[in-house]
Amino acid sequence: MNPQRLALYGLKWNPFTPAIPVEGLYTSPRIDLFCRRIETSLVREGGFALISGDPGTGKSVSLRLLAERLGRLPDLSVGALTHPSSNLADFYREMGDLFGVELRPHNRWGGFKALRARWLAHLEGSLLKPVLLIDEAQEMHPAVLNELRLLTSTDFDSRSLLSVVLAGDARLLDKLRRDDLLPLGSRIRTRLAFTHAEREELMACLKHLVDQAGNARLMTQELMQTLCDHAAGNFRILTTMAAELLAVAAEQERSLLDEQLYLEVYANIPTKERAST
Repeated sequence: MNPQRLALYGLKWNPFTPAIPVEGLYTSPRIDLFCRRIETSLVREGGFALISGDPGTGKSVSLRLLAERLGRLPDLSVGALTHPSSNLADFYREMGDLFGVELRPHNRWGGFKALRARWLAHLEGSLLKPVLLIDEAQEMHPAVLNELRLLTSTDFDSRSLLSVVLAGDARLLDKLRRDDLLPLGSRIRTRLAFTHAEREELMACLKHLVDQAGNARLMTQELMQTLCDHAAGNFRILTTMAAELLAVAAEQERSLLDEQLYLEVYANIPTKERAST
């Protein structure tokens, strides 16, 4: 949405797109608690954490919020894996880039030692475990997941060198139940599992988004209730519908988003009736 249309509604940004600033994201109490547990425990003790849930329920948003909060901690190294479906060689290449280690993918033993040496040096200087964030972790090959498990532990599995936060859908949970990945699944210390959001949480999110974007009165209360009722407990469905309504309202230069607009867009009102409103 262009700046002129945003100005029509007194908005600093479009509150319903995935690319809103991190300060505009909605942090539920559950997400806040999870982030605090990572900040106060996992980064000091190391190990694995898991965010799981269906698409659109809040996994990636949680990772964005967590990354922003971890970024405030001094002397903490945080990296995000951008290509989770990589094979082992490409996995080592990306890990080398993330943690500033020159690796030769054909020499996995050398890469293994170099990464662990870098993490040990970081620990000696900060007492904080470096953090690796992995979104869409259900795409990771089992061999890569097992390699990551081996990379992170030392002293006969009594000490962790890295904190890893995995985020994925039900396919990741199924993968972690495989016999060859049970050792990794048993090491997950902190979990955040998303299911369908309650109506009250959807409403809290919607109000937060429009308020942070600069116009708490962008929508009528009735429209907000209708959107929450038809979002199927899914934040992505909620914001997708709201984004469509905002785009149509801007095209028609409507000053307020209301239930009549919802009916025009989603209830297949005939064109003649739509034009007369």
